[in-house]
Amino acid sequence: MPQIVILAIESSCDDTSAAICIDGKVVSNLTANQKIHEQYGGVVPELASREHTKNIIPVVEAAMKKANVTNSDISAIAFTRGPGLMGSLLVGGMFAKSMAQALNVPLIDVHHMQAHVLAHFIDEPMPKFPFLCLTVSGGHTQIVLVKDYLNMEIIGETLDDAAGEAFDKTAKLLNLPYPGGPLIDKYAQLGNPLAYKFAQTNVDGLNFSFSGIKTSILYFLQKELKSNPDFIKDNLNDICASVQHAIISILIKKIHKAATELNINEIAIAGGVSANSELRKQLTEVGLNNNWNTYIPDFQYCTDNAGMIAITAFHKFQKNMFTSLNIPIEARLLM
Repeated sequence: MPQIVILAIESSCDDTSAAICIDGKVVSNLTANQKIHEQYGGVVPELASREHTKNIIPVVEAAMKKANVTNSDISAIAFTRGPGLMGSLLVGGMFAKSMAQALNVPLIDVHHMQAHVLAHFIDEPMPKFPFLCLTVSGGHTQIVLVKDYLNMEIIGETLDDAAGEAFDKTAKLLNLPYPGGPLIDKYAQLGNPLAYKFAQTNVDGLNFSFSGIKTSILYFLQKELKSNPDFIKDNLNDICASVQHAIISILIKKIHKAATELNINEIAIAGGVSANSELRKQLTEVGLNNNWNTYIPDFQYCTDNAGMIAITAFHKFQKNMFTSLNIPIEARLLM
């Protein structure tokens, strides 16, 4: 039987990534980051799409070379259809469509958040169905009930801002360079997580809200800076630790509630914020206390990457779930 070789492309935000998956095994996964956004304190959509245009061919060529495959080996081409930045998605989507048409191979569209969940099936250990996945990124915060590879249900989500956005906005208030989330994690390890308390919005059920904590942090800093202009500099570690503690406590509380209500002990995390060291630590500790089997992806599969697109496409390939060259890109694609 011929090998199933999938070339996958991820371009939903500011990372241009390409991966090769052979018979369900990701053999190369390369990403080009965009440093240009650092000077602006956040991603500039127009600049991101321009950088994708520059990066996509070199990254694809490098991924194929590392996997030792040629155009004639490719069985299908996969790409992120959404959600994400429209300009960025268009670059990856049009490249994938053009290459699929030129090689006369099937095209597979992939949902970005579904792929984050399926990143758990790249390496061992892998969760057993059904499992709960807390997907946390700059744009999304969800609890997903995963019944099978391609059968998922969102049972809880943020009603306003995402947890990753709360980290990023706080970092900006603290004058930390972009991306600020990893820096908050770094400084938090040196601080006292109970030094300061921030107001949290109580939300019923399994949904989240992070707008209240963002506002609380803003007002807290404004008040302290009035009496001490050096407050942030003098207390950066404690501020970061306290902010991180507040955000992560919300996440852990909700996933614990979901696991208890549904009587599920297979628990996973995914998305960019799953790279946060404190979230990984707390999930592991809570899992041990509750007899959960917890699953935390390798760092390279936490942030946006084509490996997760490739593994999702592999499972769609097996079910002949191919798509038309005319399928539209959707910046707000629903799962």
